[in-house]
Amino acid sequence: MRLSPLLAAAALFAAALPAQDSRAEADAQMLRRIYDTALDGSPAYGQLRELTEQYPGRLAGSAALAGAVQWSEQLLRQIGCDRTELQPVMVPHWERGAPERVEFASGGARTPLSALALGGSVPTAPAGLTAPVVEVTSVEAVKDAGVQGKIVFFNGPMNPRYVVPGQAYGEAGRQRGQGPAEAAKHGAVGALVRSLTHALDDLPHTGSTTYLPDVPRIPAAALSTVAAEKLSAALRADPALQVTMQINSRWLADAPSANVIGEIRGSESPEKVILVGGHLDSWDVSPGAHDDGTGCIQSIEVLRILKALGYRPRHTIRCVLFTNEENGLRGATEYARVAGEKKENHLLALETDGGGFAARGFNIGNAAGDAHLKAARFKPLFEPYGVLIFQAGRGGADVGPLMAKGNTVAGLIPEAQRYFDIHHTRADTLDKVNQRELELGAATMAALVYLVDQHGL
Repeated sequence: MRLSPLLAAAALFAAALPAQDSRAEADAQMLRRIYDTALDGSPAYGQLRELTEQYPGRLAGSAALAGAVQWSEQLLRQIGCDRTELQPVMVPHWERGAPERVEFASGGARTPLSALALGGSVPTAPAGLTAPVVEVTSVEAVKDAGVQGKIVFFNGPMNPRYVVPGQAYGEAGRQRGQGPAEAAKHGAVGALVRSLTHALDDLPHTGSTTYLPDVPRIPAAALSTVAAEKLSAALRADPALQVTMQINSRWLADAPSANVIGEIRGSESPEKVILVGGHLDSWDVSPGAHDDGTGCIQSIEVLRILKALGYRPRHTIRCVLFTNEENGLRGATEYARVAGEKKENHLLALETDGGGFAARGFNIGNAAGDAHLKAARFKPLFEPYGVLIFQAGRGGADVGPLMAKGNTVAGLIPEAQRYFDIHHTRADTLDKVNQRELELGAATMAALVYLVDQHGL
């Protein structure tokens, strides 16, 4: 007799657990109920619409982020959390100002280049900055490139050979994160960075850059990949070419914000916490649908699903919407500090910050390095839903401080091939999010939360 997919999954799961565990079939049925609840009548997509349309550009210190904080706490109350809290956090406050201007002159014509100032960039003088340009393809190349008094143009593309785009993003991302500071250390007066995407289009991608103590801060902007190709070609034709860049940003005093917390209290061991979360802030130019509106809505949806099923967790299930992930991580740092003061025991901190595309699995990390192996015993239960990956990892930026304190962390792994087409851009809009993929991701998170609540890691 051929087993149904659910019964087959239950049989495999039972084989992976101790012989005395007779609950495998019940767990398989519970996962089916979780997915059914997520896929039939979920409010998640409508909630994401509200968040992105009412509160786009949720950068730290902005009115949009402040509004989203209040909105999301009210939503957590509406789904019936036992407790909600706004955990105060002071966050950096940087504003872009008027639109950037980057252009070069050649043959009597001026050619504009699509650009966005990097987060945290200092401004140019009001009239702008004009200087010769040196093109490099790595941070390391700066020291021998003769950049004194020039604008350094970092034009190293994301490596197309990496199957996982995040690997290419991390490698090329050093140009954005460290490049301007390295250029300034060697006397450069400005920096331009190729946008971090495999796509060849005219859509610039912003993101943070980090300056160094005791090194001058120079203005820095990202160019679209089309603009980067255009500038590179112009420099080959005329190495003496000069670029004008005008950035109108400013730094303001730190501003009040908050981590938004909602939880369902555990019935047996409420002092032990299973956390799900994402970051509520987004870049100022972006509606922040995939980054990380989907993660926030999915985290709230985990609690709604469990409440809708009448599930009484053994441990406290806590949703945390972190503030200031994009340009400071102060929300994550403060949450971990307070958790340490309270001596809270996090059984698992599960973050989703890779976009709302189809869920493929989890990266899981702990001090011993074996959490992903322990979690892999759940794989047969997830296989009917296309969730196959249980790999070692570090969760994500917002749960990183918890991992540093000895907690087990995880990150949802979605399909990633399209994510960096829109990451940190104006195009990160609701229409790029598929409703079923959003719902399936929430169900996948809720399923892992349920299994960890019942069986631990």
